[in-house]
Amino acid sequence: MTAPHVLIAGGGIGGLSVALTLQQIGVPCTVFEAVRDLKPLGVGINLQPNAVRELFDLGIDAGMLDRVGLPAREWALVGLNGREIHAEPRGLEAGYNWPQYAVHRGAFHMLLHETFVARAGPEAFRTGCRATGYRNDPGGVTLLYDGPDGPAEAKGTLLIAADGIHSALRAQMHPDQPPIHWGGALMWRGTTRARAIRTGASFIGLGSGALRMVIYPISRPGSDGLSEINWIAERVFDASHGWQKSGWFKPVAIQSFAPYFNDFRYDWLDVPALLQGADIAYENPMIDRDPVPTWVDGHVALMGDAAHAMYPTGSNGASQALIDARTLGAKMLAHGVTPGALDAYDAELCGPVSALILRNREDGPFGLLREVDTRCGGVFDDIDDVIPAAERAAFMARYKSAAGFARDALNAAPARIAPASRIT
Repeated sequence: MTAPHVLIAGGGIGGLSVALTLQQIGVPCTVFEAVRDLKPLGVGINLQPNAVRELFDLGIDAGMLDRVGLPAREWALVGLNGREIHAEPRGLEAGYNWPQYAVHRGAFHMLLHETFVARAGPEAFRTGCRATGYRNDPGGVTLLYDGPDGPAEAKGTLLIAADGIHSALRAQMHPDQPPIHWGGALMWRGTTRARAIRTGASFIGLGSGALRMVIYPISRPGSDGLSEINWIAERVFDASHGWQKSGWFKPVAIQSFAPYFNDFRYDWLDVPALLQGADIAYENPMIDRDPVPTWVDGHVALMGDAAHAMYPTGSNGASQALIDARTLGAKMLAHGVTPGALDAYDAELCGPVSALILRNREDGPFGLLREVDTRCGGVFDDIDDVIPAAERAAFMARYKSAAGFARDALNAAPARIAPASRIT
């Protein structure tokens, strides 16, 4: 009998999370990554406690994560007049058994890559190989890809499509899917060396439903007292504005969008100064894809953005990719390296995560900003007169439950993959 071998199309955070999981449980795999030379691209992302738990179970510990970010201590929403709408502790300080981390996306990606190559060997990660399609065969699958020397094929037992929002494999699986969905929001991302505010490790959403900032540090303070502060500036336009005209992660001048935020000045934060302190900003649309009824076709399964690209309003994209990966590993332990494992993965996650995609279109946890805007125009003296504390807490609890990181449920849940579990 031929030993199982899993093919993974895409070597981003999702693909590497699958690869590390399979290596851990003893399933040989090969990653096919489109990019020839990996670079630490991107800015900040958050890893929720449910995802950090899975990283710890993979042997990626706090010391390793501290090299690429820092534990988050607080999550806060602030209205247009600079007054607090809602604040709560996060991670260990909120009673979770695991921290929440704010990390530099590119540095975190490189950490996963280096860890996988060290464990599985460099031959298990192939660059310059862009997935173009697949073929379900009797007892296995063939990945079609454009490699360094032209069109090529690879045969395996299963194929995991982790090739992102523009996934060619998803397009083959769902040829009638609608185009990418854009709801009208543009985001400008950057980082600035500055002093961290509030707790020094706070995630802050500031503004309204139509115009807001997200601000949080992704490094500890240096000897100068300054941290690398990740920021996202967002404005909602009429959807007819047309995101296709804006490009993808296009470098833009700070002054092209900073005037929208000229009034975001408070005694505790000067947003215009924060923006002007950045060397460069990148513009990109806030986009997702409509949910599909299944992520599986025979020996092929979608995961990560290929399965469920979603608005980044809940800081849940990378975290969900990690949950996908670990769930795939758990199902293979239960069902073998078989299509049955993929079906069990699909049955557990496709429906709930599809609902999360649509919830994030309604601003996810930032929906509180929109609600305050609706009730009082974003300006208030006492937030309890606008939205009572119990209503705010219930709103946040519903989102955490939907996103899979409700504290008590997560703390009580057994590990997805028990220590030392191996495919026999």
